[in-house]
Amino acid sequence: MEAAGQENNATSYPRVKPDFKSELESFRTETLAKADTQEKNCLPTAADVQSEKAQRSVIEGIEGFDASRLKHAETKEKNPLPDAEAIQAEKGVQRFIEGIESFDTSRLKHAETLEKNPLPTRETIEEEKRA
Repeated sequence: MEAAGQENNATSYPRVKPDFKSELESFRTETLAKADTQEKNCLPTAADVQSEKAQRSVIEGIEGFDASRLKHAETKEKNPLPDAEAIQAEKGVQRFIEGIESFDTSRLKHAETLEKNPLPTRETIEEEKRA
C-alpha cells in the first residue's frame, strides 16, 4: 500500500556505489558462524511489581502527610551530669591509678626467696627405686 504522494520506483531509492553493490551480491551466508539464540525476559516479576507498588504507596503517604494533624509535645531535658557520689568515686579511681603510676620502686626492701618445695636429691630417688 502506497501512501499518498510517495512513488515506488527505483529512482526514489538512494544510490549505492558499484563496488559495495558487488560485495553485497557476492556475500555467502554459509560463511557465517552458527550461534545459539538466547532469549532474555526483561519483564519484572510479580514480586517486583508488588514491592514497587508498596514503595510508591509509602512515598505517596509521606508526600500527602498533613502536618497540621500533629499534636504539640513538650520536651523534657534530663540532667546528664553525674551526681556527687559518682564524682567522688571517679576521683578515688583516678588517685589509685596515679598512685600506681608514680610508685617509687627504690623504696622497696631486698628480699631473699627461699624454695620451700625443693626437688628430691639423687640419693632419695635411688632409695625410692629400691623400695
